[in-house]
Amino acid sequence: MGIIQKAQETYKQNFKPTTWFGRCIFLSWYCDVATCKFCFRSTTKHKVKHKDSAQRSLASILTDTIISKNLGWRIEFLTGGYNIFPFEKIVEIAKQVSKIYEKKIWINLGALKKQEMLKLQPYVEGICASIETINPKLHDEICPDKPIKPYEETLKLADELGFKKSITIVIGLGETKQDFELLKQFIQKHKLDRITFYALKPVKETIYKKSPDIEHYSWWIAQTRINFPKIEIISGLTPRKPDYTKQLLDSGANAITKFPILKKFNSEETKLIEKMIQDSGRELQGSLTKLPDINWNNLVDELDLKKELKEKIKVKVNSYIEKIKKKNTK
Repeated sequence: MGIIQKAQETYKQNFKPTTWFGRCIFLSWYCDVATCKFCFRSTTKHKVKHKDSAQRSLASILTDTIISKNLGWRIEFLTGGYNIFPFEKIVEIAKQVSKIYEKKIWINLGALKKQEMLKLQPYVEGICASIETINPKLHDEICPDKPIKPYEETLKLADELGFKKSITIVIGLGETKQDFELLKQFIQKHKLDRITFYALKPVKETIYKKSPDIEHYSWWIAQTRINFPKIEIISGLTPRKPDYTKQLLDSGANAITKFPILKKFNSEETKLIEKMIQDSGRELQGSLTKLPDINWNNLVDELDLKKELKEKIKVKVNSYIEKIKKKNTK
């Protein structure tokens, strides 16, 4: 536990005792690469199920944004599979999400070119590269069609253009503690502002059968915090591991993400997460268990959007809220 205590002290010296829930907003459920060996998008079942319904509607995406903003969740980033939308549509989505959220957002949408970044710049604060695993040999094996080099070029361009920079790393793919030195070098090389760690969630039809244990997962977070005291660290929770929360925060994570919050709002799991946040000495920004007293229709009416789009959003917002309320009464 020595490393966790050291990481905890490092966090306290550099950050306020707060935390938040980061909500990833997906633009699609499909990917035309879909060969990463740990990913749910690579499975035959997923490809069949989502082949003809890959894209989310703008109304659905903006509904996620509205709920996230009003429940105090931060938008972790916009993300989705490769080559689902024309790029101009991605720019329009980023514009609308940023406008509703009232601040610039992060994106995680693959390797980008300079002209693409320039188009996104008015609405986007930071660019995230899905590195997944830092060991080059392991990466080539696990993500054969998603090489690291284009992402490195994207991060270099992002630095030149003044974007903040981040990567995602999945723990449990076969990495060893010796690989941390590679991660350390990568963070230093690209002057990263943020890193998001995920614990592998095994998916049927993939080669993986178990998640990493909490000791291995939190070790990577703690080492990163100790070596990079001011970097922002986001840690993912899997649905079955809400009890990881306290140790992840104690290991130096700033916030948590990747939990099915709309399905689990005000559940025993989210109540446990909130309790563990409190036990770790942090104050949660927003809520995972309490709905604000809001007239959602009036809120949508006030948005600077076309009437037809507003009506679609109202339907979706109210559907989400009613589902949450029903769960709260059980």
